[in-house]
Amino acid sequence: MTESLQLDMGIIKIADDVVAKVAGMAALETPGIAAMSGGLSEGFAKRLSGKNVQKGVTVEVGQLEAAIDLRIIVLYETPIHEVCRMLQQNVREAVETLTGLKVVEVNVKVEGVAFKDELIETDKNRSSNHPFKVM
Repeated sequence: MTESLQLDMGIIKIADDVVAKVAGMAALETPGIAAMSGGLSEGFAKRLSGKNVQKGVTVEVGQLEAAIDLRIIVLYETPIHEVCRMLQQNVREAVETLTGLKVVEVNVKVEGVAFKDELIETDKNRSSNHPFKVM
């Protein structure tokens, strides 16, 4: 589904994929976020619901509003509640600023914790697709 904004000069359509991409990029730029969490259930959920699903991001876009669900992995030793609040604020601001849509909610589900040394090791092995360990 695409989002349509009726303006004096015509209609602007913003695809759900665009909203999801903006939300995902803003999430990854938030300090304390190690990665977005995705799983096998995402493809299945998309086929059943028809909803847009990027890795770790689900969006529902209405006429002028959007609701966003995020599944994340946080860095160990970061205050999870503070990281999540910052994440909600960053995603809301990015989506509203870049799309003009009102974000009515940003729901966050923390699905794992990663250690910094595991992320460094993952970066070294990125070409061989070795995932980092999640608690």
